[in-house]
Amino acid sequence: MGEPQFIIGTPMSDMLAGMERDGRDPATLDLGSNYLLYFLYDYLPHPPVSPAATRSLSGVPWAPGGLDRISRLPDALLAEILSRLPAKDAARTSALASRWRPLWRSAPLSLVDGHLLPDGGAAGQLPIGVPSPRAVTAAVSRILAAHPGPFRCVHLTRTTMEEHRGEISRWLDILVAKGVQELVFVNRPWPIDLRLPATLFGCASLTRLYLGLWRLPDTAAVPCGARFPNLKELGLCMTVMEDRDLAFMLERCPVLEFLVLMGSQTGVRLRLVSQRLRCVQLGHALLEYIDVVDAPSLERLFFWEIVPPGKLKSFRKRNNDNGSSMIKIGRAPNLRVLGYIQPGQQELGINNTVVVAGSKEKIVPSVKILAMEVQFGDRNAVKKVPGFLRCFPNLETLHVYSPSISEESTGKVSPKFWQEGGPIKCVVQSMKKVFFYEFHGSRSEVAFLKFIAENGRVLEQMVLLVANECFSSGNDNVRAKLKPLASVKWNNQACKVQLFKSRRTNPGGPVYSNKIASDFGFADPFDLLGHY
Repeated sequence: MGEPQFIIGTPMSDMLAGMERDGRDPATLDLGSNYLLYFLYDYLPHPPVSPAATRSLSGVPWAPGGLDRISRLPDALLAEILSRLPAKDAARTSALASRWRPLWRSAPLSLVDGHLLPDGGAAGQLPIGVPSPRAVTAAVSRILAAHPGPFRCVHLTRTTMEEHRGEISRWLDILVAKGVQELVFVNRPWPIDLRLPATLFGCASLTRLYLGLWRLPDTAAVPCGARFPNLKELGLCMTVMEDRDLAFMLERCPVLEFLVLMGSQTGVRLRLVSQRLRCVQLGHALLEYIDVVDAPSLERLFFWEIVPPGKLKSFRKRNNDNGSSMIKIGRAPNLRVLGYIQPGQQELGINNTVVVAGSKEKIVPSVKILAMEVQFGDRNAVKKVPGFLRCFPNLETLHVYSPSISEESTGKVSPKFWQEGGPIKCVVQSMKKVFFYEFHGSRSEVAFLKFIAENGRVLEQMVLLVANECFSSGNDNVRAKLKPLASVKWNNQACKVQLFKSRRTNPGGPVYSNKIASDFGFADPFDLLGHY
């Protein structure tokens, strides 16, 4: 397979012509685009209103004589009720009685363009190739113009924005003038890098903002005083941006707590200096480096399906010699959850020092939960694992995902590798739980697990999810792969071992939920056994 082709700035006609010249089926372009959109839409927050919500009045006691007590409620309370209805339903209440006619215009509006479709959006997002619903686009324009604001939330994801550039500018002008708290704004391709109007930077009322399939405005032309003073959550999904544009946005979000960067057509180089940031997610991204310079409130740092620069020739050696992604952790005293990190594909830097084998002095003592994706068939990747673990001396829970050994396996480490490296503090003193996903029964996997079991003084639980492929030859094959673990001399005889059959039948990265990742109600966002 050749190097992936970047498609920024490439018209659809040129892409199709190029595919035909190369003898490829043009239909695969739509298929690939829809695959990417599937992940994009999964990262978007759910609207706070739904046309499918139950609003039946059955069982509700009526006042004697049919007295309408609801209409006698204060305007402020009725407006709050209407703000929790889809825009179409809120507008319909004006037909109930003269008392209701002005109320929907005084209520903070919740507008989701999918709710304006005939099925209310029940069929899901529109795939590539389906015509843009012009009636919906026109209805959005009418509603935004008719309602005086403010807007509680506005989700616009159904319009092919290239066909409605005039509406884009007018919509943003209205939202800036009337005020919007939550905005989800997605451009249905093609193209995938339509320039977003700089008007957006004037929307100071925003508390949550998600952008998808846009090119960020040229921040050199944005007034220096532009800010998002109330923005707490920012999601940039498959968004084309220069380093200076990303830095510009982050610098102007003083109360930002949640940051999501999903998808990249260019390498991500992220420098974090924030007093309020609590959670950062990077997914499906080409990561060159992330530098956590000063983030005293940061508690969670996630990586999922990260591609190192070395996978692409055009990025190779731009940032470091071996083409790995660089993760630098400076001041982050409250960082508790970290992963999935990839030894062999990512380098770890602590306090400006790159972690190497035998490094003991550079640590992040606050991390309690760590997730790693380890290529156990790659000697170089396995050799980096001890150095990574030594950086987290107080680690309590370790999640390890073991992808299938590729044809490019670089060999095995010595059976004595783990013993020769000496003790690892977190394994001996603090590690209580180990979750191992997609166990294939390789010698390298078994050696790692035996090291944990034989040295873990406080280890309470070890969970193994055995790869589905191990069962293809029957239970005898599974027993043979697990047999080496039967001879383990457990340091803690009370440790509970649990074995499960993985339900995964397709290759891919570890199971991950971006919604759970940002939900602090889940103490361990990597513990997703239910998904298996």
